[in-house]
Amino acid sequence: MKALFDSVSYQCSTNVTKSYSTSFALATKMLSPSIRQDIYNIYGFVRFADEIVDSFHEYDKKYLLDKFQDDLDCALKCKISLNPILNSFQHTVLKYDIPKHLIDAFMKSMRQDLDKKVYLTQEEYNEYIYGSADVVGLMCLKVFVKGDITKYEELKSSAMSLGSAFQKVNFLRDLKADFEDLDRTYFPDADLKNLDEVSKQKIIEEIEHDFKLGLEGIGKLPIEAKFGVFTAYKYYFKLLKKLKRTPSMKIKNARIRIPNYQKMALLAKSYVNYQLNLI
Repeated sequence: MKALFDSVSYQCSTNVTKSYSTSFALATKMLSPSIRQDIYNIYGFVRFADEIVDSFHEYDKKYLLDKFQDDLDCALKCKISLNPILNSFQHTVLKYDIPKHLIDAFMKSMRQDLDKKVYLTQEEYNEYIYGSADVVGLMCLKVFVKGDITKYEELKSSAMSLGSAFQKVNFLRDLKADFEDLDRTYFPDADLKNLDEVSKQKIIEEIEHDFKLGLEGIGKLPIEAKFGVFTAYKYYFKLLKKLKRTPSMKIKNARIRIPNYQKMALLAKSYVNYQLNLI
């Protein structure tokens, strides 16, 4: 029974989101039920691809990513996959006509993580950010506007900026793991062995600019998406402020977190702003 298989697939994507990111899961739960599952489906897809290149050190990552790519291509062609995460994702892709070039750009950035360790130029950095983050924001935007091409084009730039901001905050927060465990350096012109306050401040200012552009679009989102996206924005912006207050060498040596009680307080405050139409 295909409907039952699809239901199980959706549950898998939901469980992946809740298991891997409590923050993103919380924000997604604030979306309208009419679009919530599709965001779970997108997250499940990007998370699995990311796990292959970031976590499976005891295995042949290239083989696994190639197999994932083949299964993805088959899922999009056949409109079904025995991989429940890809089965969920292809449903959302076809439902909202998510462009293939966005998916291809994402997979290209994931493939770069197999071998590329250092991003020396701004051009290389921007290309990676586009594929690993901006396009994910655009996939979600396709769901948020429910096929409204005019609205999509209007909010496209803001969605990309917000995706960039989220990714760069993750890079800064995960500096220790990326640099020491994965031997990766994403930020160009920054000596991560001796990260100083000047370099950190430059990165912070870049992210703040992305957040400013991203916030401009949140207020224009459809009501089904606005509160959930605003909740994610508030969480990541709070994390950025905490990183800004943290000495640069401490960022390099420890992963900065937001405690759960602060997440709940942030959610309550976001809800008040939303109800008072302050977004």
